[in-house]
Amino acid sequence: MARDLPLLISPQGLLPALGDSGLLIVDLGQSSVYQQAHVPGAIHLDFRQLQRNTPPAPGLLPDDAALETLLGSIGLTPDTHVVAYDDEGGGWAGRLLWLLDAVGHSRYSYLDGGIHAWLADGMPTESTPTQPRPVSYRLGRKNLRTDVPFEEMLRRHTDDNVVIWDARSREEFDGRRAFALKGGHIPGAVHYEWTEAMDKSRNLRLRDLDAVRAELAERGITSDKEVITHCQTHHRSSFSWLVGKILGFDNIRGYAGSWAEWGNHPDTPVEKDLK
Repeated sequence: MARDLPLLISPQGLLPALGDSGLLIVDLGQSSVYQQAHVPGAIHLDFRQLQRNTPPAPGLLPDDAALETLLGSIGLTPDTHVVAYDDEGGGWAGRLLWLLDAVGHSRYSYLDGGIHAWLADGMPTESTPTQPRPVSYRLGRKNLRTDVPFEEMLRRHTDDNVVIWDARSREEFDGRRAFALKGGHIPGAVHYEWTEAMDKSRNLRLRDLDAVRAELAERGITSDKEVITHCQTHHRSSFSWLVGKILGFDNIRGYAGSWAEWGNHPDTPVEKDLK
């Protein structure tokens, strides 16, 4: 059986667990990168399967039938411990872990820095694809606290105990760049771009956690609030959600509809910071 692994695991921490039964390592990077080098035993998953991919809100969770097909295809069981990584600093890996959390599967870890850190640390790799072992997967009780539906977001975004963490670029947040009918941000939202937590000098590992926690606190993103992350399609903000989980934020959620839904809806309020 897979040993107990922490939510944030280093390459050195994962190495001794390779080959453990019950451990499922999932590579969510580009297929071309996976074919060149991946963590031994890792399967490759096309990140497009993690979203519904239908307008106006392509980032919504797949429907139940699609979720069962997806999770069965990778061989997920209640006892499986999933380790996710990618080649972009954690966006798609975070999305998979957020999805697992949403369906009530809590046995998961994130490989800090993904394939870049793994290679930089001189860890062993494979180039031959690992084939998953499909199972018949049936959804159980979902974790209804993981995802925030549109109606709740519209009703609660101004609550005093709620802080909206906008993980998009500053240009998107300000309204100078838009990928929806409306540009700007949800009123009262706080900006902290998803890449700010990454250490580009250390192969996209997470930066010092105390430093990240302090930066978030300066912007009002603290663990005593209900924190809701979003971006355009809840890809980038899935990493922000994951960072919050790693920091010990027990009450952190993701708005899967994100700006694609909010910015295209005729009845949503919007703020801009154009200067």
